[in-house]
Amino acid sequence: MSYLHACLLRKRNMLTVRSFTILLLSCIAFKLACCFSSSISSLKALPLVGHLEFEDVHHASKDFGNRYQLLPLAVLHPKSASDIASAIRHIWMMGPHSQLTVAARGRGHSLQGQAQTRHGIVIHMESLQPRKLQVHSVGASAPYVDVSGGELWINILHETLRHGLAPKSWTDYLHLTVGGTLSNAGISGQAFRHGPQISNVHQLEVVTVDAGKGEILNCSERHNSDLFHGVLGGLGQFGIITRARIALEPAPTMVKWMRVLYLDFYAFARDQERLVLGGTKFDYIEGFVIINRTGLLDNWRLSFTPEDPLQASQFKSDGRTLYCLEVARYFKLDDDKDVMNQVREQTVYMHLQSINIADRNL
Repeated sequence: MSYLHACLLRKRNMLTVRSFTILLLSCIAFKLACCFSSSISSLKALPLVGHLEFEDVHHASKDFGNRYQLLPLAVLHPKSASDIASAIRHIWMMGPHSQLTVAARGRGHSLQGQAQTRHGIVIHMESLQPRKLQVHSVGASAPYVDVSGGELWINILHETLRHGLAPKSWTDYLHLTVGGTLSNAGISGQAFRHGPQISNVHQLEVVTVDAGKGEILNCSERHNSDLFHGVLGGLGQFGIITRARIALEPAPTMVKWMRVLYLDFYAFARDQERLVLGGTKFDYIEGFVIINRTGLLDNWRLSFTPEDPLQASQFKSDGRTLYCLEVARYFKLDDDKDVMNQVREQTVYMHLQSINIADRNL
């Protein structure tokens, strides 16, 4: 009888615990629903030139890395820096109970969810009201261009080329926003000569996030320098870049481009370091690693010179790890012969360890 009583008591206790758990979870869900409802109502009252989107937000829950899917409460489509500043101040005034966080998003090329925020506000930076790109070159000893933080680098390239100019430092992929790459670093093959993109910025307009002030400030090396250096490469933790002044230089009219493939990592690293540190004549140097897949190098053979069919036939490397070194030399058409001699001098030692050298004028 005592055993039966103990079993009944245990079952009753389990039912009580289960009921309490369900009640607790229901209360939490109800509280969260109330918080979200309150947050939405509060945000809808914001006076904005742009707008907040609460329904179509799923596109903002993914990024290039595809490792995290964080669904936001809303997506802000700002038309000006003032819209972003107003949203920052308003969220701060709502207090910690709202649990709202903010993430600025360009093209979403982050790898670990940096451009996402769960139940927060994602700022779609490309929505910033586009202004005509202002290229300053006439009479300027150091030409520059003023651009929106949501502008794409590919658009900057097209506009500056119309003036015979181009930014000094790039990323390999140009369909990225200015604010996105400047919040990271902006590294590619020109970095060994000019530094990354963040080393080629004269001035920024920033919406601050410190203590929810939401101030719109200009900063540079000489003015608000702490903010300037904090925001550049700061991953958006010190402010949101809404405008930038980018350094320019004369754009090359011709490019001599070469791709060198290695099987031996140490030969690859030695050549790359020698080119970077040895007073090289090249303007672009970049190395990377690939796993050879069927058809990959077949496509690359199109860039091999017709005089080297034997070299192109030596790629028996499916599935192997290859090390690739890409280099480029900028020049004018009149300098073609001199440039070719300089390139040969710089690369003669590279033939000893590489599998193949692809060579072309662009």
